Amino acid sequence: MNETPQQYVARILGLIEGHEPMKVQRSTADKLAKLSRGVPRKKLDRRPAPDKWSVTEILAHLAETEWVIGWRLRSIINSNGIAIQAFDQDAWAQTSNYAKQDPKKSLALFRMLRAENLALLKSIPKEKWENYGMHSERGQETVAHIFRLIAGHDLNHLGQIAALVARK
Repeated sequence: MNETPQQYVARILGLIEGHEPMKVQRSTADKLAKLSRGVPRKKLDRRPAPDKWSVTEILAHLAETEWVIGWRLRSIINSNGIAIQAFDQDAWAQTSNYAKQDPKKSLALFRMLRAENLALLKSIPKEKWENYGMHSERGQETVAHIFRLIAGHDLNHLGQIAALVARK
């Protein structure tokens, strides 16, 4: 999917409409586990098209993205207005060899990092939610905005995984 950063944000935020971002984020790891439980590794590794990720790759992406989100949130909370660097997810997928990652380990890492990031957000004063970073492609993003983006990102990938697992 070729889209501008602004189109990406609009699409991802559109997914969260009608959903509670905290509830989505708290439930994502369990939903990922349920979707992938009992699915043969061969099926988890199968790409739907040469340029589309498998379930294994999506789980590895979610784990690494949660690391990035944790760093971004901590940076913004502690240094309001800080520059936030974009990253090329396809380059990360190749460099980190997402296709060869263990999906169970990726899910366990995601679960642990997500719990830590949510605990951090729960612990900060309300006013820190308005702290912002200057994303190199998307511009100013507050903690509150990033929080909604994360939930939409979760829903996007949960939908992809559900479709991949349902395929014959």
